[in-house]
Amino acid sequence: MTEQKFSETSPVTSPAGLRDPAGPVSPGPGAVAALWPLGPDQARLDPGGLLGQWQRRNAEDTLPHCVDNLHRAGNIGNLRAAAGEQDTAFAGMWFADSDVHKTLEAAAWELGTSPGDEALRSFVEDTVALLARAQQADGYLNSYFTVVAPDERWRKPDWSHELYCAGHLFQAAVAAARTGVSPELVTVARRFADLLVERFGPDGVEEVCGHPEVETALAELYRLTGHRPYLDLARRFLDLRGRGLLGHGRFGPAYYQDHVPVREAREVTGHAVRQLYLLAGMVDVGVETGDHMLLDAAERLWEDAVHRRAYVTGAHGSRHRDEAYGDPYELPADRAYAETCAAIASVHLNWRLLLATGRARYADEMERALYNAVAPAVSSDGRHFFYSNPLQLRTGHTSSGEEAAARRLPWYSCACCPPNIARLMASLHGYLATAHDDGLQIHLYASGSVDAVVAGAAVSVDVRTEYPWEGRIELTVSGETAVPWTLSLRVPAWCDAYTVRIDGGPVMAPARDGYIRLTRVWAPGTTVVLDLDMPVRHVTAHPRVDAVRGCVALARGPLVYCLEQADLPPGTVLEDVRLDPAAPITAIHRQDLPDIPVVINLGGQVAHAGDSLYVTGRRRERPGTPLTLTAVPYFLWGNRSEGPMRVWIPVATS
Repeated sequence: MTEQKFSETSPVTSPAGLRDPAGPVSPGPGAVAALWPLGPDQARLDPGGLLGQWQRRNAEDTLPHCVDNLHRAGNIGNLRAAAGEQDTAFAGMWFADSDVHKTLEAAAWELGTSPGDEALRSFVEDTVALLARAQQADGYLNSYFTVVAPDERWRKPDWSHELYCAGHLFQAAVAAARTGVSPELVTVARRFADLLVERFGPDGVEEVCGHPEVETALAELYRLTGHRPYLDLARRFLDLRGRGLLGHGRFGPAYYQDHVPVREAREVTGHAVRQLYLLAGMVDVGVETGDHMLLDAAERLWEDAVHRRAYVTGAHGSRHRDEAYGDPYELPADRAYAETCAAIASVHLNWRLLLATGRARYADEMERALYNAVAPAVSSDGRHFFYSNPLQLRTGHTSSGEEAAARRLPWYSCACCPPNIARLMASLHGYLATAHDDGLQIHLYASGSVDAVVAGAAVSVDVRTEYPWEGRIELTVSGETAVPWTLSLRVPAWCDAYTVRIDGGPVMAPARDGYIRLTRVWAPGTTVVLDLDMPVRHVTAHPRVDAVRGCVALARGPLVYCLEQADLPPGTVLEDVRLDPAAPITAIHRQDLPDIPVVINLGGQVAHAGDSLYVTGRRRERPGTPLTLTAVPYFLWGNRSEGPMRVWIPVATS
């Protein structure tokens, strides 16, 4: 596995045993890809590890909660009205169908690993049958435009979300087919997809959707069915984007990424979720068609997003007004929008880029977003959610709308995030590892196991680890091959030192391009122990990030930490706390905080800056009594009590 430019990557053939079934993303046999995903039955998470705990919580709490709320909020009722089975007013957002489709996708991935959940299976069967009844004779399926505005069908592409909803339907169908849960959903999806091809295909209507998503979905539907018109339509939508077809709108064409052709774009712009979904579609189509201009543009825009506009948590989107990217380095901590759906889209994008290139930086970014931008959105009970994810909550903060996060809510009027979380968590095991002709690659470390056919033989790798709390990863290889193959282990970019042992003996294993590559004829039962150093790190932002100048963030391993009011002495105002850069800093286990295995203890002080809002000359802060500060993982903030929080901590000055 070598790091390549897109222009140097040649098509490879999928290794035997990896094509059917497949996970959420499955490049075709002739795709320009460096790595191949495992099928959903080839990777498993141990419910005792952190990722396994998240997936179990998703199955037991989040997914049933989503199903319940689809009924309670009226999403299912909308479809019944579209089927002519009840006469009720339309409920929720006009794109409410998309939340049904995302929940269906989540249910399909979950049933693929837990087929005995009869309640979930009944939800899938009943909902698929309802969708079939609500679908119109020509294949059109959208409850809002069927019930509320039939005369406006296809007339307002800038805001209608018709193709966006269709895209989520297609992705649900792909999941249902790949897990064998509901092949009937593919019939529903293909009828709608065929209508799109008829209307928007070659020589058809020149139009794009104001909310990209259908592009990546059509590409995956093509991968499932082999029906080339679906891929051609995805590419056509990308080719049409940037011609200003959506008009100016409230925020201008850049909001829709419709201001410049996608292959020519130099900066990410506009609504962050739309931009990231668009990039995912660019990668999917580029990989399947060998369009290197598309792939290179996706990498170029990734560079701009990650290196100039992403938060230290891996979150995207700094502006509430239009849920959008800001200017370069415009990253206010307290005003961060950082929508949960954007973080999920980042995971999807980075996984696709990782498959396309094999580059460790995409696995690094996927991990950063997963732990620090997706995970914070879910409460410890799995039934409350953040829509936006600020990096600071001020003392005396007052919310201005449900998206202004001061506490997690059980549901939203625009409920895009909870079912989006559910579908990612249900398929999380699919993001652990990949395979290639030369071996197996482990990208995310979690207790569990992965299976693959390598060098013509079935092999299995069992993983035991307390990651991300500890850096020790123990792997046991089972299965026997007649020829050498390579086990590749990612060394995260944050890790400066590590050791490797095979069967107890130390080995020299330099990391190249972010991976340790261990090549040998593996005897059954061979053990590998990778120990990643996990010191606490002080992270500073680029000086152009004015909002956090003079502050540091704390990180350990892949986790970003924060200060919470809950850990301060009574009467202490969080905004007055300063970090003492000379004081010792340690990571410790707290037995009294069982849900937070590792906290960071550090020295600080309370500064007294006076009461005047402004002073002439330099303001002098009078240091107060030193105190020991406790920092907790950012993804766990707000679970113990409501109150102020901050990721970026001001540093005390002399």
